[in-house]
Amino acid sequence: MGFDDKVDNQAENLAGKVKEGVGKATDDESLEAEGKGDQMKSDLKQAGEKIKDVFKH
Repeated sequence: MGFDDKVDNQAENLAGKVKEGVGKATDDESLEAEGKGDQMKSDLKQAGEKIKDVFKH
């Protein structure tokens, strides 16, 4: 996994956590769900990158 990809995935994960937190604080279920979705998307990207790394070595 390239460094840029790691940074992008971590930034997306952090943004998702912020959205989720703001959604909980404001009782906005839609924003909370969007934040959780962003986090899941980031996790899937990280897993895909790790699989690519395994096959490169």
